[in-house]
Amino acid sequence: MNILIDICHPSHVHLFKHSIRLLQQDGHNVIVTVKDIPVAKQLLEQEHIDYLSLEGTKRDSLLGKGLIQLKYNYLLTRIARRYHIDIGIGSSVTVAQIAKLNGFPSLFFDDDDDFVEPLTVRFAHSFASVILSPKPLEAHRKKRPAIFYQGSHELAYLHPNRFRPDPSVMQSIGLQVDEPFFVMRFNAFKAHHDGNVQGLTLEQKLDLINILAPHGKVLITTERNIEPELAPYQMKISPDKVHHLLYYATLFVGDSQTMTSEAAILGTPAFRCNSLVGQLAVIEELENRYNLAYGFTTDHFTQMTETIRQLLDNSNLKKEWHTKREYYLTDKIDVTAFLVWFIEHYPKSKQIVLDDPSFPLSFR
Repeated sequence: MNILIDICHPSHVHLFKHSIRLLQQDGHNVIVTVKDIPVAKQLLEQEHIDYLSLEGTKRDSLLGKGLIQLKYNYLLTRIARRYHIDIGIGSSVTVAQIAKLNGFPSLFFDDDDDFVEPLTVRFAHSFASVILSPKPLEAHRKKRPAIFYQGSHELAYLHPNRFRPDPSVMQSIGLQVDEPFFVMRFNAFKAHHDGNVQGLTLEQKLDLINILAPHGKVLITTERNIEPELAPYQMKISPDKVHHLLYYATLFVGDSQTMTSEAAILGTPAFRCNSLVGQLAVIEELENRYNLAYGFTTDHFTQMTETIRQLLDNSNLKKEWHTKREYYLTDKIDVTAFLVWFIEHYPKSKQIVLDDPSFPLSFR
């Protein structure tokens, strides 16, 4: 098959990188396209994945985003016709729309609640042939047909079959694997779906540093220019090494949904503080069912710091979290293996899972 995979966020490189390799090994022609996102391109290059770039000037206004979307659709349509694409894969409005308009199916991977991405629901879900989402979203997804699997986007690249922690990464940044340290991550919250989402204030970030610093080194990663007060703690690390850092970390604190999930799945206690806490089904499962992560709204910052202090006094913290992680993994599937099977056997795979929703569990 000629398979088109469109990347519109750095996390999508992680989501699809193993599937791309396996599909290529099975003899498929995989065409990868990417928006003009420097970090995504860097990750693709580090993974030695060839790609075609969809160039376009980033716009912040809704009108600007609409105009650039039309350009992306035009560019991707040309690529789809040039390579005689049989099926489109991705999490972008672009791939769903151009697949529909050019007469080939699209598989849309979405791990967000509908209310978080209303534009995606309106302009992508309605065009996609099928939506594939983690099981916790089953009660929250309006679009049908939809396929639900026992996993998450993060498990596509952090499942033990796909990820092995590399201690040499720690050595390269001057840390030992048994050395206590803490990772912090702060979002810019500028995406169209972020709306009025509130994260941690500068004062709260500094309070957290004061709590953590006596117990180990504090490392900050961020999407934006960092405040001068935080600059001494900034860690510039290659994006392909971040997950190794999270695995060995003593604890993660931030306002990022994705990195909170990644840390928790890797067996690192993870704290999330933003105004979306209590509203997102997938990460709520990590927090409430598996107790791998904690979520606090910005109004409950004091309660979060109290919980952090309690965990810092636990000498068996990482051991306990790895036990929780093992329990979590017994319930989940190798998401990459499932995705590859679903793509290669589509549309038969769609009907198999619709007839037997438990079928994805065979990929545990």
